[in-house]
Amino acid sequence: MHAQRTEQAADLRRLDNTHVWHPFAPMTAYREEGAPIIERGEGFHLFDVEGRRYLDGISSLWCNVHGHHVPEIDAAVRAQLDRVAHTTLLGLASTPSIELAQQLVERTPRGLTKVFFSDSGATAVEAALKIAFQYHRQRPGGSDERNLFATVRGAYHGDTIGSVSVGSIELFHRVYGKLLFETVSVPSPSGFRFPLGMTQSDYYAHCLDELERVISTHARRLAAFVMEPLVQGAAGILVHPPGYLSRVRQLTTDYGVPLIADEVAVGFGRTGTLFACEQEDVSPDILCLGKGLTGGYLPVAATLATDEIFDAFLGDPSEGRTFFHGHTYTGNPLGCAAAIASLALFEKNRVLENVAASSKLLAGRLRQLADHPHVAEVRQRGVMVGIELVQDRMSGRPFDARLRMGHQVTLAARKRGVILRPLGDVVVLMPAPAMPQELVTTLCDVAFEAINEATRAAAN
Repeated sequence: MHAQRTEQAADLRRLDNTHVWHPFAPMTAYREEGAPIIERGEGFHLFDVEGRRYLDGISSLWCNVHGHHVPEIDAAVRAQLDRVAHTTLLGLASTPSIELAQQLVERTPRGLTKVFFSDSGATAVEAALKIAFQYHRQRPGGSDERNLFATVRGAYHGDTIGSVSVGSIELFHRVYGKLLFETVSVPSPSGFRFPLGMTQSDYYAHCLDELERVISTHARRLAAFVMEPLVQGAAGILVHPPGYLSRVRQLTTDYGVPLIADEVAVGFGRTGTLFACEQEDVSPDILCLGKGLTGGYLPVAATLATDEIFDAFLGDPSEGRTFFHGHTYTGNPLGCAAAIASLALFEKNRVLENVAASSKLLAGRLRQLADHPHVAEVRQRGVMVGIELVQDRMSGRPFDARLRMGHQVTLAARKRGVILRPLGDVVVLMPAPAMPQELVTTLCDVAFEAINEATRAAAN
């Protein structure tokens, strides 16, 4: 049986290397290393075609919430499959999409009453950008001058052209520069490297000054301010200081600039509350959701907006005020059924209480890295953790990029039965919000061992 599995794995790996183009993967290195080929999931573990078991330490790219093969979500999808797998929302409605929209409005920050469905975080953001742009041209007293978006440096909002335009991760985005539209940005208030001569408090004061300067200077042109609340995920789990989000909300309100909150990565419990905006009592004008919306089962995303924004799109069809945007699988019934079941599990299984316990456990364990010679900073909010690796802790000197140190840590963790994925040389721990404490402990144990192995090898 083992020989048969090994032969099957070899055949699949050959076909994978021949035909599949993997996202965010340097394909030459990927082919040489031979990644696990996942066959099934159970609870918080994944199993490959050779029968090896791995703890899912990144929630299947930050989307899994309750684990894999969850009976309640499985049953909801099967029940919907017995009715209909997909119908369009273009000119028709569907029961699951209506029910899910209602439940999202009930749970999201106040004032968000309209739900536009799409199929990924990027498309949720893309819809938000187009909604904001069109809103200004159609609202009473609107202006065609509102054609500029403000962003936070280091932002990541997805990979469609609009979402890349409001992103600013050089490695991901520089090659597409000539395709992108104009934006203005403010400095990220997080990170451990500051301009020469500035302390951390000096730098944060500078960030707040720049925030007000940019918004006030460009207010007449700004279609919206776009940000990831509390944590900039793909930038390396950059955690914003308390009060920054509420200051953005105050300034955007004062200057009449809509606020788009991208909670694709931070939503559904990962920062400690169901939605990150709750922690500073912020209600954005537009909210983007994805990833954990379906519990990590199916690609459904949502863009929520206020009545004020929605009303600018109302009128006789001949007026052309329609939002001419949509996707074939918008509001897919199977995905909506999974999302409804996932939301029910938050209450049934007290998932947010588990997040609080896991957050406390992680904070205690992460203190073990406080004096690690190759750890510059540990950043945590809820169950989102970024461990920044450096060649030298005292000077902050980074490892040579050719070493791919973050990746070496993931390889060392994989040998120990844990799946991790880094952001450059930032090792990310992203346990599912419902992951039991004993598995969070295992995740920490293996991650620390892997960091030690990889950094020792580089030092020798």
